[in-house]
Amino acid sequence: MHAALLLARGRAEGLLLLNASPDEAMAQAARSFWAMALAIPGFVALHLIDWAASGQGAWNGRDFAADLLGYLIGWLAFALISHRVAAVIGRAALWPRFITAWNWCNVLQYFMLVVGSLPVLLGLPDWLVQTCWLVATGWALWLEYFTTRVALALPRGAAIGMVLVDVGLGVALALGMAGVS
Repeated sequence: MHAALLLARGRAEGLLLLNASPDEAMAQAARSFWAMALAIPGFVALHLIDWAASGQGAWNGRDFAADLLGYLIGWLAFALISHRVAAVIGRAALWPRFITAWNWCNVLQYFMLVVGSLPVLLGLPDWLVQTCWLVATGWALWLEYFTTRVALALPRGAAIGMVLVDVGLGVALALGMAGVS
């Protein structure tokens, strides 16, 4: 998490905390998937905030289950896609460090998105609610971009492309899961 906190402040030296021997790098990457479990409270909180703000009556457990399945599939699918893309672009050796950083940064992204969503619960004016959400979402996207760019040593355009793959995957899953529920 310390590496992710440094990256979240725009400090590329956070990656130095993730340096491992080639033998240890994949094991470190595999352990980093515990971040999925640590980010679930943020995922749940975002859904509860959305539900509370919507003014809908009963909690829809089926929709939540479909979204949770999308969360799990999306996280793992992006890891697989990024692994393949890293190999194709000649960055396979950097992928374990990238996915380790990406996993831990996701925990911070969920935290920031929850913080950015809180103003809606406080009944603050719409302009402030939307501004907070925009700032939180922008920061989350920037963090993924920055982490991708420095961890995979990519030019800006390629890093943006990787982020767009992740966002596109999330949108496709959200649309697909909406059809399931």
